[in-house]
Amino acid sequence: MTPTAPPFGARLRRAVAERGNLCVGIDPHPALLEAWGLGVDAAGVAEFSRRSLEAFGDLVPAVKPQVAFFEEHGSAGFRVLEELLAAIGERGALSVADAKRGDIGSTMAGYARAWLRDGSPLACDALTVSPYLGVGALDAAFETAASTGRGLFVLARTSNPEAGPLQGSAGPTGTVAQSVVDEVARRNARVGDGAPGPFGVVVGATVIDPPRLDELSGPVLMPGVGEQGGTLADVRRIAGPALPLTLVNVSRHVLRTGPDVDAMRATVVELAAQYRFSDDS
Repeated sequence: MTPTAPPFGARLRRAVAERGNLCVGIDPHPALLEAWGLGVDAAGVAEFSRRSLEAFGDLVPAVKPQVAFFEEHGSAGFRVLEELLAAIGERGALSVADAKRGDIGSTMAGYARAWLRDGSPLACDALTVSPYLGVGALDAAFETAASTGRGLFVLARTSNPEAGPLQGSAGPTGTVAQSVVDEVARRNARVGDGAPGPFGVVVGATVIDPPRLDELSGPVLMPGVGEQGGTLADVRRIAGPALPLTLVNVSRHVLRTGPDVDAMRATVVELAAQYRFSDDS
């Protein structure tokens, strides 16, 4: 089936070539809303999102809204998210909905239609998904993303302390996290058009025992930089050959300089100069 939009891997490669590798999150956490002098409600979330996008929507290749902080405000919060996802594209950035969806069968298909189908109010350029019901359980998301030119970021090795015993445990061909990366790599290999594959993985920048990303042939989303302790050296160490197509996600480090738009913008400009890998060999 021919995608209805250019493949996500190709679009991301073009975006990082133009804007670097910094991905900034929009996380309207209640504490941040209060720090900005905004209400902890849908109206506050809307203003938070507007100022954030004004500050950096035209500077970075991708913007990652954390869905939970919209969802907690019910239908009004989702309405704000729908508007934000559309506005991100208008600023020339790719939208990465951080929803971490993962289920089986018809339920996963419903999630895929919600986030990855053309014409859906929640349609994004890429979606984070959880494979821990089995990577194959995500088939509906893989298929829908491929058919509409969208992408996925599959959780592989996250940096939260609870993840280690599961994701770092030994499997028949390495760790569980490595098996996830390898399965995503196989799906990218099936594309076979010479461009980066549309399917990526999430690997935290503070992980000491990361999976190998050499054969991924797709993008990497790497949170954990900045206030969580990850460094530029960590990003390079973990990403390896996948570095040029790695999105380094920073959220709180930028958002805590708000609500002043100029202050956030200056922070992003500084960080974007540090995290620019598209020309690395």
